[in-house]
Amino acid sequence: MTGLRIDSARLQGRLETLGGIGRDATGRLARLAATDADRAGRDQVASWMREAGLEVLVDRVGNLFGLWRTGDAGAPPLMLGSHIDTVIDAGIYDGCLGVLAGIEVVHTLREANVRPARPIAVGAFTNEEGVRFAPDMMGSLVYAGGLGVAEVLATKGTDGATLGAELARIGYAGPHEPGFLRPFAYLELHIEQGPILEREGFAIGAVENLQGISWQRVTIAGVANHAGTTPMALRHDAGLAAARVVAFVRDRALCPDFRTVATVGCMEFRPNAINVIPSRAVFTVDLRSPDETVLRAEEEALARYLGELAEVEGVAISTERLARTEPVTFDPALVAAIEAVAGKLGLGSRRVTSGAGQDAQMLARICPAAMIFVPSVGGISHNPREFTRPADLAAGANVLLGVVRALV
Repeated sequence: MTGLRIDSARLQGRLETLGGIGRDATGRLARLAATDADRAGRDQVASWMREAGLEVLVDRVGNLFGLWRTGDAGAPPLMLGSHIDTVIDAGIYDGCLGVLAGIEVVHTLREANVRPARPIAVGAFTNEEGVRFAPDMMGSLVYAGGLGVAEVLATKGTDGATLGAELARIGYAGPHEPGFLRPFAYLELHIEQGPILEREGFAIGAVENLQGISWQRVTIAGVANHAGTTPMALRHDAGLAAARVVAFVRDRALCPDFRTVATVGCMEFRPNAINVIPSRAVFTVDLRSPDETVLRAEEEALARYLGELAEVEGVAISTERLARTEPVTFDPALVAAIEAVAGKLGLGSRRVTSGAGQDAQMLARICPAAMIFVPSVGGISHNPREFTRPADLAAGANVLLGVVRALV
């Protein structure tokens, strides 16, 4: 390692500038995929790519790339990146750090007249958050060959709009086929979105794996009846059955040997009246584990429990799978390189698991991939209070710079 470092003030300023794009009259930030706010954010990022000397390219699903054709121009590029779309009422770091730090790495290398031996690409993938269009990680999944282009472009959003038409409307329906740049490797710098690094005092997380995710919608059909006149023992209460499921998945996740987390994030009752026993409960179950065997076992345990519960409570229960991704193990050599660079920079690091879905998990299907985490204050993310200290942002970007220099 030499004394070469990124321009932390430039990186911070760009994060704040991008974070100002897409705010409503109340100040809430929302750059949902293929909206006017997304177009404004993309335009700004594309201008910074050009400022760093990158050639701007867009594929058919709107994935935005800046390419530095340096070294052996025909060699597969080292790819850096993440996404710039946000959730509703978002913070300014999630995803955006990976894209802007990638641009900053290239900018720093060019200013120092460093000429890598192979091309470098910086990517901003479409619809990672999946708020307007489903599924999440959409752009990177298509890029890795996991979804067809025609299917994705025909996807309807929560507002009834079609992704393909919206990308064309905002000027980001590009000519290139997804996957047109086959990466040599992929690196993604990201805020942790959790409390571990801050709590344990580490500046850098070398992400060694990523949890598999199982999403289901559960529907329980019971019998509506009078809340005052129906004896407890004679009820077929869909609401009670739903509550038992919530407690079941939490109790399973608390078992220390299972390494899982479980969440019921959406729930609705019908008829939803204070004095009527619920006849119907519809809710979601989110199960996650870094171990595929464990995740499957938890899915099976939930299915068995739902069968038993239906019999005991006299209700009918059905399930619908909404999404399923397997755990990802990142490239061991890249993870070790992150640790090595952090050590040379005098930064404490530890290996961590990503509990959230990431574009890197999709790119890992087609090339060696790894992630660098920096601390999230309070473990807060998907929230306007999301914050990472400027010194930690710079530390992560400098580790990214060091790993890039080691690879190319």
